[in-house]
Amino acid sequence: MNQKLTPSTALLLTIPPLLWAGNAIVGRLLRDAVPPMTLNLLRWVLALALLLPLAWRTLAAHPGWWRAWRRWSLLGLFGIGLYNSLQYLALQTSTPINVTLVAAGMPVWMMLVGRLFFHAPVRPRQLAGVVLSIAGVLVVLARGDAQALTAMRLVPGDVFMILATIAWSFYTWMLLQPRDTATLRSNWAAFLFAQVLFGALWSAAFTGVEWTLKPDAHIAWSWPVAAGLLYVAAGPAVIAFRCWGAGVQRAGASVGAFFSNLTPLFAALLSSAFLGEPPHLYHALAFLLIVGGIVLSSRR
Repeated sequence: MNQKLTPSTALLLTIPPLLWAGNAIVGRLLRDAVPPMTLNLLRWVLALALLLPLAWRTLAAHPGWWRAWRRWSLLGLFGIGLYNSLQYLALQTSTPINVTLVAAGMPVWMMLVGRLFFHAPVRPRQLAGVVLSIAGVLVVLARGDAQALTAMRLVPGDVFMILATIAWSFYTWMLLQPRDTATLRSNWAAFLFAQVLFGALWSAAFTGVEWTLKPDAHIAWSWPVAAGLLYVAAGPAVIAFRCWGAGVQRAGASVGAFFSNLTPLFAALLSSAFLGEPPHLYHALAFLLIVGGIVLSSRR
């Protein structure tokens, strides 16, 4: 049963959107230096190296964890391989504002996937929370000007982001199905390592296809590229996934989906900081709407 939304749970679910906002910025900056599938593979190989010292004792103590390889493979496919690869691929052709708008549909997809595949009920308060939360995202995307939304057009990258959002919905709901993975849940690093290991294998397969279809693909190495890879491996990967998994298990998948809508707000604030633009009043309004959706959807 999901627990009450406590301040500590809210903090766990707030950290990932902040780190993922930085991931979108870094992914956009590295799009010309590293191919998208390759970027995702390098990110998770580094994440494996960071997790191994924290996970190996638990893995060695439970050699039977391999028996759940089908489950690890699905978690790795949806959460590591598909979602992140599709997101980086979307940033190749779509603008950050469009990608953020498409990702704002997360609560809707989360409820649909939960209802159709995991028999989760949909309550009126959740629907009302969706309206408030997405309204807050639209305020950020429109920068306080409603006409800015009507000028946007979907491109192939937006379709990739829709698929990524659906994949993440499946991943989040699967986190709530313990079954034969319960032996590793006592150690978050081991639980995440198992997912990342299989996810890296999927990413390697996607990277192989990428380099086969694009023989001229290459990596333009530099210190900024190395720093960006280290950030996306340590922050949006290890830390964010740890916090997201713990927060979702406490509050539930549907409530967690509303917190994901904080990502565009954080992205706007981070962009303002990097570009030297001060925050505006509509940022405060968006924050109130998004938080209102979170509170409304999480009330019992």
